[in-house]
Amino acid sequence: MPSPALLDEAVAAHGGAAYDRAAEIEVDVSCSGWAFVLKRQRGAFAGFTGTVSTGEQRVVLAPYPNPGQRGVLENGNVRIEDDTGQVVAERERPRSYFKGRRNLWWDDLDLLYFGGYALWGYMNAPFVFRSDEYEVEETEPWVESGESWRGLRVRFPDHVAAHSGEQLYYFGADGLLRRNDYTAEVFGGWAKATHYCWEHKTLSGLTIPTHRKAIPRLPNGKPLRQFVLVEIKIADARLRPRVPEAAVTGTP
Repeated sequence: MPSPALLDEAVAAHGGAAYDRAAEIEVDVSCSGWAFVLKRQRGAFAGFTGTVSTGEQRVVLAPYPNPGQRGVLENGNVRIEDDTGQVVAERERPRSYFKGRRNLWWDDLDLLYFGGYALWGYMNAPFVFRSDEYEVEETEPWVESGESWRGLRVRFPDHVAAHSGEQLYYFGADGLLRRNDYTAEVFGGWAKATHYCWEHKTLSGLTIPTHRKAIPRLPNGKPLRQFVLVEIKIADARLRPRVPEAAVTGTP
């Protein structure tokens, strides 16, 4: 199925040509908000570097959760390693653990799963939606702040960890992402959020929002602005280029 014209515009506006040359995106991130306080993880993501694959769903967060350690999300599983690569803790099928006491608090592996898949999704949208694995259709625009933002409804493949399997993305007249609506299912089916994107900057060829806020979403779609679930600030971003096939195989 051909991709909607809006998706093509959004990919170009966010630097699709640079993205297509990259194997990884490295970002310097700081996060805060009530979501971390509610799970007894205040300050856990106060400052880290995330290395995000543009291919498989793989993310490395460092340092995490302590200096000299890093958190890895790979193949749907999570682990914490020390700087030598020795595994300190790991968990298979981490999403299945989000019940029971996790309604009250999260451990380091819970937070690693949440932060890892979330960052992967934020940095790879909208580029990854060009894959046939995603179902994408243009939907009704959203009007806010005197602007009309065009919308895409995206259905994620089952093997990709995400806030929810279906999400809405809204783009301004310039093709840049303004808003992302989803349900943060690891918190619960009640956790309906609107995720705003501001202060877009071009870094290493990618145009990305360097300031994000996730806010509870009311049934009418309006945000409850007084309650910031997650605030994200990106200080810098760098691309690691794909290695040419000839360099890997030694082909002249």
